[in-house]
Amino acid sequence: MSASSAPGQSKSSPKSLATPIVFVVDDDISVRESLELLIRSEGWQPETFESAQEFLAHPRALVPSCLVLDFSLPGLNGLELQKRVAVERTDMPIIFITGFGDVPMTVQAMKAGAAEFLTKPFGDDVLLSAIRHALGHEAEMQVLRDCYASLTPREREVMALVASGLLNKQVGGELGISEITVKAHRGQVMQKMKADSFADLVKKAARLGLAPGRKANTPPPSRN
Repeated sequence: MSASSAPGQSKSSPKSLATPIVFVVDDDISVRESLELLIRSEGWQPETFESAQEFLAHPRALVPSCLVLDFSLPGLNGLELQKRVAVERTDMPIIFITGFGDVPMTVQAMKAGAAEFLTKPFGDDVLLSAIRHALGHEAEMQVLRDCYASLTPREREVMALVASGLLNKQVGGELGISEITVKAHRGQVMQKMKADSFADLVKKAARLGLAPGRKANTPPPSRN
């Protein structure tokens, strides 16, 4: 494994100021080395791995990140690793790269949530564009998670129930509070979540994976 790290980077640094990490999993050392140089040239922090097992054994990133993943790997292949990441490192964007892509393979990966599927050889600009898009999505999700973390336990309950389609009166009945109190909490939720409208709040709740009945102190699925 050739895993690069930033020794001077503090884990306590604000995520918005931290250098994004681009993970690369490819069993071809020449690909890993070339991608490491390319990623570093863009100001991102590369972390390269020879196998899926090595990647899974690596500590989870505490900063915005994405995964550039070769489809064909020894041991766990790309699709199998994608399934593991979907469960263990929720919301980590994955960019597949492969030297023998076909339509069924691409469809399977994209249906499972891949951000992009690139067939070798591809231009540096194509990969860099895909990485920028993936990191941009991850940054948006981090902002959303931070907003959700600012809610009180009661506000989280109200958000989940309101986003599920219940009226204020019904939410009050579920929580044993008055309709006026629900309206006050709902107003705070809209403000803290930076929701422009009720439809926007519902969309944000869906992106966070919130479900009606989630316990107040239960956070949404983590990033990775």
